[in-house]
Amino acid sequence: MNKSLVGVGLAALLAVGAGAYYLAAGGNAAAPMATYVLLDGSQKTTSDLQGRVTLVNFWATSCVTCVGEMPKIIATYDKYHAQGFDTLAIAMSYDPPSYVVNYAQTRKLPFPVAIDNTGAAAQAWGPVQLTPTTFLVNKRGQIVKRFIGEPDFAELHKLIEKLLVET
Repeated sequence: MNKSLVGVGLAALLAVGAGAYYLAAGGNAAAPMATYVLLDGSQKTTSDLQGRVTLVNFWATSCVTCVGEMPKIIATYDKYHAQGFDTLAIAMSYDPPSYVVNYAQTRKLPFPVAIDNTGAAAQAWGPVQLTPTTFLVNKRGQIVKRFIGEPDFAELHKLIEKLLVET
């Protein structure tokens, strides 16, 4: 095989790997464009997130970790919302809509909840396959950090505070 082709292939592989590492480490890639159908029937798009620091949480009612972290997500929202922080909870496509609605109503979730019926949002953001998967997006609509599993909320709060003061 031609050594230059091997070199080009290796360079391409390294570039893809570096990009994946960059995103996994929380590189400031643009949040993917997607449309979310909220429980009230309204729609929100990724561009609607700009101007606020936003936590985008992919979750499921059948996910023990997701249910366990939800009170901390609510507390984070309550603590920072007035300062320009928002949260968007996106239920996975396999989650029965009636379960999501019941959970959101009985827990009085104070932030928008979407159901990703087709899986398009999870595909656009990753693909997201494990729950919970949470993204922190800055005011410019860039992904700053991705968490797989429950975030370290002390670390998350420090990062949110830093992003809230950035222009």
